[in-house]
Amino acid sequence: MITLIIVAVVAMICAGGLNTVETAVAGISRARVAELQRDEVAGANALLKVVENRARHVNVLVILRTLCESIGAVTLAAVCLKLFEPERWAIVAAVVLLALFTFLVLGVFSRTMGRKNPYSISLATAVVLSFMAKVLGPLEKLLIWFGNIITPGGGFRDGPFATEVELREMVDIAQERGIVEHDERRMIQSVFDLAETSARVVMVPRPEMVWIEADKHCGQAVALCVKSGHSRLPVIGESVEDIVGVIYLKDIVQQTYSRTDGGRGVRVSEVMRDCVFVPDSKPLDDLLDEMQRTRNHIAILIDEYGSVAGLISIEDILEEIVGEIADEYDEAEQAPIEPLGDASYRVQARLSLGELIELYDEAHGRQLVFDDEVTDEVDTVSGLLAYELGRVPLPGSYVEYAGLKFTAEGSRDRRGRMRVRTVVVEPTAEFYSEEEDTDGQS
Repeated sequence: MITLIIVAVVAMICAGGLNTVETAVAGISRARVAELQRDEVAGANALLKVVENRARHVNVLVILRTLCESIGAVTLAAVCLKLFEPERWAIVAAVVLLALFTFLVLGVFSRTMGRKNPYSISLATAVVLSFMAKVLGPLEKLLIWFGNIITPGGGFRDGPFATEVELREMVDIAQERGIVEHDERRMIQSVFDLAETSARVVMVPRPEMVWIEADKHCGQAVALCVKSGHSRLPVIGESVEDIVGVIYLKDIVQQTYSRTDGGRGVRVSEVMRDCVFVPDSKPLDDLLDEMQRTRNHIAILIDEYGSVAGLISIEDILEEIVGEIADEYDEAEQAPIEPLGDASYRVQARLSLGELIELYDEAHGRQLVFDDEVTDEVDTVSGLLAYELGRVPLPGSYVEYAGLKFTAEGSRDRRGRMRVRTVVVEPTAEFYSEEEDTDGQS
């Protein structure tokens, strides 16, 4: 009895550990691993070999995990048969315990750990995983071959465990070979990112919303639309927490065009439309699909406490894919990257760290290295400023990081608030000293 319990527990723990490693290995980027290898991080050489043949190693992990799960399930059933009478209660107990363990440990806990610490886990297990792949390689090929035979229409040569990360790498390779352009690659990668990006990331937060009271007349609504530059405005009742609808500029114009009083005789509440409320945690791909189906161009976002968090338009979501969309009335913006000479640049505050790394790699042959803690928390240049400062950056704020000095630039917006719009990135003495060290070694 005790032996069976020990075997069941050990098998399930091993299954959970293998699931963690599988999730971690499936979630790492080959480019990032190559960077770790150049930095001579322990285990990076072995891990690079793993990601170069990722499908094979993931297949081996799946085989081992399935074996451990099977052993754990059988021994757990045997333990339950000895502990419970009659037999049907033993079966019920085994099913309940196995379902709970599978969901909580194999599903939630192990996968969460794998996604939160992909590189540290992969580096720590790369050598052992490479060894297991060599030992179980023939078995893995045999099982994949047999599985493809019994699959209607045939299967995949490397097995069915391809991941989104592999698809991303395929896009990167396609760009390197000239099959797709840089902008096309960025758009494809952005489509992948939609599922991982929540609406709150791109929303207009509540303090920045432009709204109008329901008891105002249409003439005032037209004036506000012209002044703010928005063609759709949320309509509030007693407070901004009481959003009762959305007003469209074209609806207001239809009501005021032929009237001699300039629309003062028509209240906003008479022409407003119903508004859509969605949680601010909703993924952008799901939200875009919903807005297309319901033919809504604007939605009000609600936070976890039921309060208004902000609003989002379909244009905000599309800009995540294709970049900034400017119409004839938007002010001309600076280029995302403006060279200033001597490896210095003026970049838009929302420029991604990935684009900054790519810029210095292509233009100067320098690999900028950011700590995992930073890349886990920060996506943009302005985000890096805020993270290092520990507060919202203001124009004139600066930090030094990765051999570069980041200085915030900005001005007052239409509501008189200071906004960081661009960041000047310039090399420091550390940047040039590292460059000299690199030249000396070569």
